[in-house]
Amino acid sequence: MIQVQNVTKQYVLSKKQQKELQTNDTSIFAVNNVSFTCTPGRVFSILGPNGAGKTTLLRMIATILKPSSGNILVSGASVLDNAQLVRSKIGFLTGSTNLYDRLTPGEIVKYFADLHGMDKEKFMNRKELLFDQLNIHEFSKKRISQLSTGMKQKVSIARSMIHDPSVVIFDEPTSGLDVITAHNIIEMIRQCKQEGKTIIFSTHIMSEVDLLCDDLAIISRGNLIFNDTMENFRSQSSNQSLTEAFIQIVKENSTRIVA
Repeated sequence: MIQVQNVTKQYVLSKKQQKELQTNDTSIFAVNNVSFTCTPGRVFSILGPNGAGKTTLLRMIATILKPSSGNILVSGASVLDNAQLVRSKIGFLTGSTNLYDRLTPGEIVKYFADLHGMDKEKFMNRKELLFDQLNIHEFSKKRISQLSTGMKQKVSIARSMIHDPSVVIFDEPTSGLDVITAHNIIEMIRQCKQEGKTIIFSTHIMSEVDLLCDDLAIISRGNLIFNDTMENFRSQSSNQSLTEAFIQIVKENSTRIVA
């Protein structure tokens, strides 16, 4: 379970940034007093325009960034008081692989398994399972520099999932991928759901939201403007498409935020 409790992330602006943003404000809120709960066995999707604060929020959950105020509990552990324990519970997958070019997929996955203190037998069993599911065996001995974007993303999935985390964060994981690789990621998310993991899924692709989402949060300008089940979002949207409903709620609430 993930519990986000009145979380804010505030950045101080330099003189140059104030000039670029044409503002006299000395700080900006990337995330502003956001609260929600993600429960195991459900896919919690986060939507928002570019710059809305989605990635900042996900990085705070993953302990990459520290909240300016508020707290986040991951399976009962606080990101403020026990960040190392939180990291051990999380698998974080983004659209950017950032893999070391000179290593092979097997070497990279082994490195991350060692970071999580996995014993040899558990690592080998888990690695075989993931490499089978993602069809990595056929290129497992090639260096990362020789792999396609889709192959690298498969390795990134294995790296993120090797320690069998109870909480999985997918931050636009299918961005720029071919249909087959994107399908592999969708299937991985479904499997995580079946295994009862807590899942956060952020994407710009509305068809993926429609396919996977159980609960939905929408963020605009750092503010949480919708937080409910996907079923209720659909029922409130009347005859609109999901894209039309999303655009409408963002426009309506952006006006209120500015006001």
